[in-house]
Amino acid sequence: MTVEETAPKAGAWTLIQPWVSLAVRLAMAIILIAAAIPKALDLDQSVYAVRAYRLVPDALEPLVGVGLPFLEFALAAVLLAGIFTRLSSIVWLLMMAGFVFGVAWAWAKGYNIDCGCFGGGGDVVGRQVNYPAHMAERAGFIALGLWLTIFPKTPFSLDAWMRGEPLLPTK
Repeated sequence: MTVEETAPKAGAWTLIQPWVSLAVRLAMAIILIAAAIPKALDLDQSVYAVRAYRLVPDALEPLVGVGLPFLEFALAAVLLAGIFTRLSSIVWLLMMAGFVFGVAWAWAKGYNIDCGCFGGGGDVVGRQVNYPAHMAERAGFIALGLWLTIFPKTPFSLDAWMRGEPLLPTK
């Protein structure tokens, strides 16, 4: 018997999973960048969006409104680099939990607000509010974070390089 005959064969999952995880990691980074850019370009509007939730103490609204886009940029950079991938996805999930809580809070209180997730935000006319759609979107984002938490190994990641593995999966 040759070595090839006795070696375990790599299943399709072993070959596909790192690439799916790479797509998820990059999608999460792109979502964060898309969310951060409009907020960073209009920090006053970002603070206004935070204020509309009536959830954060007044003194912290500017800190949250200004800090959030920069946190999103930083997390996107970490995801793009593929470093601390599992920890990054956990931070993503904590952010999503905060966003879900905020939307649920506004919905339960009867506030008519644009979430401000991708810029804009604040009080709006009731017909413009679609809380179920916001929650469905967040559910999709949570699914991405859960995937990457469970399957953090991706090609082209600094995590692999730090473990002494090749940047590209072999077999």
